[in-house]
Amino acid sequence: QLQASGGGLVQPGGSLRLSCAASGFTFDDYAIGWFRQAPGKEREGVSCISGSGGSTYYVGSLEGRFTISRDNAQNTVFLQMNSLKPEDTAVYYCATYGGRLCSTSMRNRWTPARYDYWGQGTQVTVSS
Repeated sequence: QLQASGGGLVQPGGSLRLSCAASGFTFDDYAIGWFRQAPGKEREGVSCISGSGGSTYYVGSLEGRFTISRDNAQNTVFLQMNSLKPEDTAVYYCATYGGRLCSTSMRNRWTPARYDYWGQGTQVTVSS
C-alpha cells in the first residue's frame, strides 16, 4: 500500500515536500516513481528512484527544481519541489516499479502502465 501526502496550495515560486509512505511489502525491493496528472491531461512521469536510493531520474524539464529521495528505514519516498509554477498544478501520485531499479528505457520509465501499485494521490495547486 502506498499513501501520498504533503500537497496543498502554494504561491508561484514556493516549495512543497511530498511524501509517499509504504506498507505491506519489502520497501527497498522496489523502485518508486512519482507521476502527476493535471485536469484533462494524461498522467505523466515526474521522477523515479531506485530501491537503494542510489539512482534517481527526472523528466528533463523538472530536473533542478524537483529532488527525489527515500528513507528506507521509514519506508518513505519524498519529492521536494521548489520554484513551483502554475503548470505544476496536478494530482501527484507515487507508484512501485517492478524491481529495484528504475527502467533503463526512458520510455518505460515514464509509462504509467509499467508501474504496479499506486497511492491515492495528493493535490498540488500553484496559484497566486
